[in-house]
Amino acid sequence: MGKKSRVKTQKSGTGATAVVSPKEMMNLISELLQKCSSAAPSPGKEWEEYVQIRALVEKIRKKQKGVSVVFEGSREDYFAELMAWAAECGASCDGFEIANFADEGYGLRATRAIKAEELFLWIPRKMLMTVESAKNSVLGPLYSQDRILQAMGNVTLALHLLCERANPASPWLPYIKTLPSEYDTPLYFEEEEVRHLLATQAIQDVLSQYKNTARQYAYFYKVIHTHPNASKLPLKDAFTFDDYRWAVSSVMTRQNQIPTEDGSRVTLALIPLWDMCNHTNGLITTGYNLEDDRCECVALQDYKENEQIYIFYGTRSNAEFVIHNGFFFEDNAHDRVKIKLGVSKSERLYAMKAEVLARAGIPASSIFALHCSEPPISAQLLAFLRVFCMTEEELKDYLVGDHAINKIFTLGNTEFPVSWENEIKLWTFLETRATLLLKTYKTTSEEDRSILQKPDLSLHSRMAIKLRLAEKEILERAVASGRAKRLHFQKQLEEGAPLPLYEESDIALLENADAKLPIILRKLDEEDEHMEPELDPSQAKTLLESTEAALLNGQSKDVNGSHEDTQQEKKNATGKEKGERQEEPSAQRTEDASKDKGE
Repeated sequence: MGKKSRVKTQKSGTGATAVVSPKEMMNLISELLQKCSSAAPSPGKEWEEYVQIRALVEKIRKKQKGVSVVFEGSREDYFAELMAWAAECGASCDGFEIANFADEGYGLRATRAIKAEELFLWIPRKMLMTVESAKNSVLGPLYSQDRILQAMGNVTLALHLLCERANPASPWLPYIKTLPSEYDTPLYFEEEEVRHLLATQAIQDVLSQYKNTARQYAYFYKVIHTHPNASKLPLKDAFTFDDYRWAVSSVMTRQNQIPTEDGSRVTLALIPLWDMCNHTNGLITTGYNLEDDRCECVALQDYKENEQIYIFYGTRSNAEFVIHNGFFFEDNAHDRVKIKLGVSKSERLYAMKAEVLARAGIPASSIFALHCSEPPISAQLLAFLRVFCMTEEELKDYLVGDHAINKIFTLGNTEFPVSWENEIKLWTFLETRATLLLKTYKTTSEEDRSILQKPDLSLHSRMAIKLRLAEKEILERAVASGRAKRLHFQKQLEEGAPLPLYEESDIALLENADAKLPIILRKLDEEDEHMEPELDPSQAKTLLESTEAALLNGQSKDVNGSHEDTQQEKKNATGKEKGERQEEPSAQRTEDASKDKGE
């Protein structure tokens, strides 16, 4: 039905540069691999390293111009072929159509009324591109020998996608032809557009994503051209950086976890047609039916004819959406910024504080989050701050005092302050820390809002500045909240208000103390060259005064590829018994292909 793919070469492709010798290209690739595999730069030198890596990549891209597999026409030319293929495979195709929704790109539009929780979309396994289908493809022999592919399902999917794109007989061509030709992830940003993110919390993740992608590309370029088990791959004549960047972004914006056929474990998958759905706030409404062996999606809400059908990608921050999805979500109910906190090991009361925290199930050093909503902190962060600011006598009371064991579980409950003085300290500390974080930005919120008014701002620059502004607004709300709380508890102290009486029957378990689930991203005592110094509560005010700056979508939407050694498949999903829909395996986008473990 569709037009055949064609391979553009440097000899025949329009706009192609002069033929580059294999030796010259391999030398450039070796230089890139060495640069990306060298020791991490010293703090403050990350941008300089990024610029150097980018310059090498641009040199390679220039020499590869015109060498790539492309499809004639635009992606919408192949939507009819996708729908026909889906129907032939047994997918649901009634009740919706693919449509263009302007700024949101392509998505699914209802062609009839659809009720909330109605099963309207299902995709059988035979349509999915998975790590398992990659093992059974032309990529299989290399997969069996390469430890990077075996360890990183997302990279396997990226190469699987490229191999199938280059195969005119691939059963997945009706799907591949409808994928965007490029994306809006930071891998596609110009250097000046990335510069807008300097000083933001997202910048390290963005720089790491680019470095990891460049390293993976250089590594697999060498493998494809030298490994005996790669001799039959259809990539030797067309494996450019742009090809790999496209494949990485396709996987990063669309991959999801589904159970294997026997339900014993999970695997990564690309889910055709369903991945056209755009994101909105809500709940996960997608699962996997092991009995019928298909991905199933029920409607998030009632939809009228001609309305866009949305799904919920998960509780992602806007930093995660920008970096891994390629869009900024204006009405993100789950937006947040990270805040690194830890009890200093040199502090005299460290052992006591660490013990109280341990009894509450909280690490002595962690990355928490400040939320866009009120209150800006979770029960777990409240508990941490209370212990962080405790005096020696207060610590003893929670270790060996009356009902000490039970009182531990009230630490995250706003109704049971440790003392008025403790509340004043913790909210002062939060106000101070958020203020310090605001001082690290090079522009103010007002300046960002003014920049966003410029009509000639590029899409990527606008996205970066919106993210920068969103971070500041969350911190500003945390400052305001901290100040208001501090003043409230100062008034309570001055008026001699009695502390709420503690009764054993009033125990509220930490995890139920408020509706916001705590977010702990990882331990801070892991090696992290960007770790902020641990602060004693008494240092915060001094620092303030002395420091100057101290799953799935349509066109280009959709893990955290910030740290090279983080787990690649951290969102675990297991199959339920046959006949039951397994919730969540394919409803949240998972880790992106830009994260790698060392090559």
